[in-house]
Amino acid sequence: MRLRNIPGAQEVVAKSEFCIQNPSELKGKWNEFLNNDNPIHIEVGMGKGRFIMDLAALNPDINYIGIERYTSVILRAVQKMDENPLPNVHFICIDAAELPEVFDTDEVSRIYLNFSDPWPKDRHARRRLTSHEFLDRYDKFLSKDGRIEFKTDNQDLFTFSLEEIENSPIWHLDVSTRDLHNDPVLCEGNVMTEYEEKFSSLGNPICKLITSR
Repeated sequence: MRLRNIPGAQEVVAKSEFCIQNPSELKGKWNEFLNNDNPIHIEVGMGKGRFIMDLAALNPDINYIGIERYTSVILRAVQKMDENPLPNVHFICIDAAELPEVFDTDEVSRIYLNFSDPWPKDRHARRRLTSHEFLDRYDKFLSKDGRIEFKTDNQDLFTFSLEEIENSPIWHLDVSTRDLHNDPVLCEGNVMTEYEEKFSSLGNPICKLITSR
């Protein structure tokens, strides 16, 4: 599906105090830039930003950075922040493949992947955010005690993700469920995304896994 271009989005994102320009210049210097030693959690493919902003409001002692590729999407997050600014939230507009150029070794302690594009064609498998190519990228900057949390309603993508972790010499599966909202352990404290609310209201079970090294 082609994203609708919103006139002026690029200019708004470029000027927003919440959007970090030239983030690669901060590699290895993020806590210095953020002026604290709090953990850094990132959401890759944050969409309109609701999930990461809800988390940030609940956890003021954690730095949250939302990653989104499209200015027309990140614009909505900027507008929400203009209405209700949170000091521990920032945004970066880049392709996820560039993340190792932005964050240094051990610089991020948690990665959230929520309802990522499933890229259903086999020839596009490497573009999936849970592919072994991306898992290798995350390994370059996730802290040794860090983890990845992944949610989706796409059963095929979830199966693919489990297989990628199983076949990885680095990553191991900590826990998984194919029915998050009926799992009393994993659902405790669950913060829902906009897609999660939409898909679960349609009766789609939500899958979740946590993986670490």
